[in-house]
Amino acid sequence: MTQLQFNLNMDTLKDSVINSNLDAVIKSSVVLILNEYMELERDQYLKAAAYERTHSRRDYRNGYYERDLTINVGKITLRVPRTREGDFAPSVFEKYARWDQAFVLSMLEMVINGVSTRKVTRIVEQLCGESVSKSFVSSLTKKLDPIVNEWAQRPLNTTYYPFLFVDAMYIKVHEHKRVVSKAVYIATAITENNQREILGLKVDHVESFESWLSFFEQLKSRGLPSPQLVISDAHTGLKKAIARAFIGTSWQRCNVHFKRNILSELPKKETAEFRTMMKRIFNAITVEDMRKFKEEVMNQFGENRKYEKALALLDEGFEDTIQYMNFPEKMRCHIRSTNSLERLNEEVRRRERVIRIFPNTQSAFRLIGALLMQYQEIYASRAGLNR
Repeated sequence: MTQLQFNLNMDTLKDSVINSNLDAVIKSSVVLILNEYMELERDQYLKAAAYERTHSRRDYRNGYYERDLTINVGKITLRVPRTREGDFAPSVFEKYARWDQAFVLSMLEMVINGVSTRKVTRIVEQLCGESVSKSFVSSLTKKLDPIVNEWAQRPLNTTYYPFLFVDAMYIKVHEHKRVVSKAVYIATAITENNQREILGLKVDHVESFESWLSFFEQLKSRGLPSPQLVISDAHTGLKKAIARAFIGTSWQRCNVHFKRNILSELPKKETAEFRTMMKRIFNAITVEDMRKFKEEVMNQFGENRKYEKALALLDEGFEDTIQYMNFPEKMRCHIRSTNSLERLNEEVRRRERVIRIFPNTQSAFRLIGALLMQYQEIYASRAGLNR
């Protein structure tokens, strides 16, 4: 596996864990890692793997028992291996205070962020005082895959999502000894009760009609019905895929992107009046006033060639950008742009900058999927508090 540049500051790690409230997804990952480590310790103590015949064997396996371990991030229940004579004692419980929470967060970073096995092994040796094989570390990274895959394939037919948000971001991945650009497609939604949910993701080639359509078909195969409104940017292939995949669904062009595109075509000087009138359009309370104010802008600046491109954009995309006005007023501020999804993308990007280049596509899917699961737990928690 390709070596990645990833530096861990142990003081920062400890502070991060102590001051955080890890959700059930992260806790379950900790349980997987510690259980696996205790299993390895028992193999080393017995000097024999499962079902292995050897003259150096010192005892025999005798099942497991459950034991709670309370850490600063909460209580977890571990599956502790035992031996027939009962002399084996895993080091997790006696060493945990010495390892501190840095061990937990480090292992999570190793599993979720797809750090190279060589770097992982070195960190484990530093924290645990033990040598862990490359194959063992590789097996830990694979432990998380079923969790992320199950979440990414969960059914979507139990809740109706009237509002769907979609966007793509780009990452770099090692593929066939080359570094290539890949698109990460992410879909979020708002339920009828105004609860936000992350529906899914896909790592694929660069944005195209075919790739977007494939992503939508994947969501539909999990039971997603056609939403009332899809909110996105104006990528041509994306718009075409929305129309093909969701018959009868309206498309809302991201209000923020639209205004940004118009303003980028303005002259460099003396545009204050135009900008003020633009704000008045999108601050209007009724759709009739929005159309009226838009026509005033077109009439006032229509003869000025300096505004030709900006006015063409305004005229062409205006109706697609005010589709949110067809919905209840209390929902409009939530569905007029993709800002909420872009904030989520930025959290993904913050982690992606650490990795820089993913060792493979599955590593990227594992990291991004785990982060999205984490934020989904946050959304669910907030929804529970607001009931």
